[in-house]
Amino acid sequence: MSKIALIVVNFGGPRNLEEVSDFLVALLTDPDVIRTPFPSFLQRAFFSRIAKKRAFKVAKDYAKIGGKSPIFEDTEWMAGALSDALQIPTLTFHRYLRSTHKDFLEALHKIEAEKILIFPLFPQFSYVTTGSIVRYFSEHVKKEIVQKMRWIASYPANKKYVEAFCLLIRDFLEEKGLKEVTLLFSAHGLPLKYVQQGDPYQTECEASFEAIAKEFSEHDSLLAYQSKFGRGEWLKPATLDICTNPDKFLDRKKPIVFIPLSFSSDHIETLFEVEEEYIKPLQALGFSAYRCPALGRRESWVEAAKEIIQNSKVVENHTLIRRS
Repeated sequence: MSKIALIVVNFGGPRNLEEVSDFLVALLTDPDVIRTPFPSFLQRAFFSRIAKKRAFKVAKDYAKIGGKSPIFEDTEWMAGALSDALQIPTLTFHRYLRSTHKDFLEALHKIEAEKILIFPLFPQFSYVTTGSIVRYFSEHVKKEIVQKMRWIASYPANKKYVEAFCLLIRDFLEEKGLKEVTLLFSAHGLPLKYVQQGDPYQTECEASFEAIAKEFSEHDSLLAYQSKFGRGEWLKPATLDICTNPDKFLDRKKPIVFIPLSFSSDHIETLFEVEEEYIKPLQALGFSAYRCPALGRRESWVEAAKEIIQNSKVVENHTLIRRS
């Protein structure tokens, strides 16, 4: 029996245009993502309908970035790299790719290990992301296996993570020949009420922002939140508000560099939303704007992840499930 096995977990983006609809249905019917007072059957029916209607538009957006999300392949690549680096059995779990779940569960139940480490590709913890996967495991994995699971809940200001991110930014600035810029750190948004109910996501985003921005004191830095969906108040400032009213926030003399703070892999929110909905409007207003890629498949990210997995404090499954 192997002493340790590893699971690398992530959102799981559609691998082709045909998967867009099911991906959105799985995402929008997740009660950890969208919380309502409705009975579960009614919520599933209502948001399944919304997801299928949205799929027509969203599929067009995916078509513009190559007809798929890079998340699936990046996650598989990262798992392979970590398996080689750590020399331990490794699986991947893609939360909203339901067609992959059966094979994952079969493989997981065959693993013979004394402890199963779980590494989320979400640096900042939220009950919407990592917490949703924790709940899924508690509901679909055999109890005796769940008891072996140990989570690296998050690593927002981990030294190695910060170093890898800083190297990414420096390499990008050097590649583009950019000297004095505004670094616009754009994290995925979250409804404000979730934070008020105890979700630590905002605090952890701020921790990441402060640790990374500290290393770029010669530049201006801003933290904002993108990708609002639905009604209600979300975390502010919104990236969209900054880009539609830039003179209130940005210096026209300095190029704007979008930094994907909460995204370890590029996907539709960076490749389409940032490029099409933020950068192009800024450029039309006369600003110089660029998008820094996510960590993706960089070797420095693999090395950082290896160190995080080997040296982080771990917690049990039940400690990360949202109770309210």
